[in-house]
Amino acid sequence: MKPRTKVWPAICVNLCPSVADISRSKPIFAIMGPTASGKTALGVELALRVRGEVINCDSVQIYQGIQIATAKPSDEEKLGVPHHLIDYVDPNVNYSAGEWARDATEKIAEVESRGRVPILVGGTGFYLRSLRQPLFDGPRTDIDLRTRLRLIGERHGAEHLHKMLTRVDADAAAKIPERDHVRSMRGLEVFFQTGKRLSEEQPNRAEPPQFAGRIKLFVLNPPRDVLYEKINARTEAHFAAGLVDEVKQLLVGGVKDNTNALGAHAYRRVCEYLRGERDLDSAIEKSKQDVRNYAKRQLTWFRKEPDAIWLDGFGGDGSVKEGLVANIDAAS
Repeated sequence: MKPRTKVWPAICVNLCPSVADISRSKPIFAIMGPTASGKTALGVELALRVRGEVINCDSVQIYQGIQIATAKPSDEEKLGVPHHLIDYVDPNVNYSAGEWARDATEKIAEVESRGRVPILVGGTGFYLRSLRQPLFDGPRTDIDLRTRLRLIGERHGAEHLHKMLTRVDADAAAKIPERDHVRSMRGLEVFFQTGKRLSEEQPNRAEPPQFAGRIKLFVLNPPRDVLYEKINARTEAHFAAGLVDEVKQLLVGGVKDNTNALGAHAYRRVCEYLRGERDLDSAIEKSKQDVRNYAKRQLTWFRKEPDAIWLDGFGGDGSVKEGLVANIDAAS
């Protein structure tokens, strides 16, 4: 008598969910917050706990060769956790939030296909929002136009850019805070490059990706005075570590000083110093002020995210780690 053929393996192939299918039903975590708040270390710890991989959500760490003032994690700091979307864009390319959202979408699918958990880590709230609420397909950045608008903003203030936008697109300006120079500039760029109003183009955006609802957003909220002290000390450390020489090498290597890469806070002030527009002490102090103001804007941005879970403290604080673990255990 022949033994009965086992049929359960075939049934399992057809009916049992794959590792990737199971992964795509689990949460995707985002560790966000202001600069110098300890996001990197907390993201790595979370990755080790949940078998995750980090996807960078910082608009400066994407650029190749831009090192000292970006706080890119070292190999030692990564603790063996794979990191994606770091050091992969040429610094002469003005990479957009929409492009990052496209690349991050692909990385999320790739990470989940391995049965791993994607963990978005960074401080660029606009990147995260563009991932969860896709942008319309706008024009690529015109470097010369952006440089002119940036100079106008520096000379006359963010409010002046907002007034300019109000004159050409009052509906878009009404939805943008007066001091949000980045969004005001983008509205002006769309108008001057295409002749169309941002408010008319924005409804033509794609549907959110299927995974958008699975993103669990955590935001670090350290004490403001301590955060500012850390920012000041870190900025001084960047200059002491050779930031000026790094910028000199980048310029010699052909990187233009009006790119997004060298438009980042300390890099912009070093470029001004090298052009003779300010002395070194002024470049350091202005960089500190820029980064402090940026941290304030980051916190303001994340307060507008209705689903954010706030973790009061720095990423290395025991209470923050405990709060994160309690929330991810509840979400998993």
